[in-house]
Amino acid sequence: MGFFNRLKESLHKTRQSFVEKIDDLVHHRKSIDEDLYEELEEVMVQADVGVTTAMELVDRLRRTVRERRVEDAAELKPLLKELIREMLGSLPGRLNTSLDSPTVVMVVGVNGVGKTTTIGKLAYLYKSEGKKVILGAADTFRAAAIDQLEVWADRIGIDLVKHREGADPAAVAFDSLQAARARQADLLIIDTAGRLHTKSNLMEELKKIGRVLDRDMPGAPHEVLLVLDATTGQNAISQASLFKEAVGITGIALTKLDGTAKGGVVVAVKSQLDIPIYFVGVGEQVDDLQPFVPREFADALFESTENT
Repeated sequence: MGFFNRLKESLHKTRQSFVEKIDDLVHHRKSIDEDLYEELEEVMVQADVGVTTAMELVDRLRRTVRERRVEDAAELKPLLKELIREMLGSLPGRLNTSLDSPTVVMVVGVNGVGKTTTIGKLAYLYKSEGKKVILGAADTFRAAAIDQLEVWADRIGIDLVKHREGADPAAVAFDSLQAARARQADLLIIDTAGRLHTKSNLMEELKKIGRVLDRDMPGAPHEVLLVLDATTGQNAISQASLFKEAVGITGIALTKLDGTAKGGVVVAVKSQLDIPIYFVGVGEQVDDLQPFVPREFADALFESTENT
């Protein structure tokens, strides 16, 4: 199964809670009125598009309906798809690889979002493209995190730099960068602790890692990738806001898209935070993390009902 089909399949629950409900709404209406707009807004909120984003989309929809003199309610769904495409942008997700190797990626996120697994899949993706990848186990708070990352490194066949449990995370990051340089790696991916995002000491720890990396290699980390769990819906937006303020997120990896009816959070992330979504995870397989392509997402979300 190609990735587009896997993406379409993974959005099944979101399609049921979002697109199919829109279908039901517009197919039972002949005209477009304010009640219909309010019901559309409610459907989007329930799919975790978020109140702010839902209101913005409905306002854009109103303007487009007026400008194009649309009268048939059945025409609203393709218009909404068009507006969601525009909101998501046109550029596919991708790490901005540095001209000076290695590109350093610091991965952050709370425990339970699939951060370490995402790192393993990300390493696999870039190794498959011929890149030399090294992992840094700077989540020294949990021994299980180090062990899990080591399992991934062994599975993929790449190097891992680790210290003992409880070691200084910034020291692990520093040693990882030294190793990546010495071994002429193209990409260094550093795991970090994921204790509660409300804890200021975690944010200070992440800032320290960033300072140590930048001091040794000005400009590093080149990317700060935040891993979010799509099943948490609007809570993911709250997490992203806090991490963005503390450590300057450059991109997002959205996991567990296949297990949620809250896929509308993809639209909310882009609209409310203006942080690019680089990758989406749509399953448990090693190759189920792929670059996010906005047009493909909109097509996969809407396609099923359009082709029936």
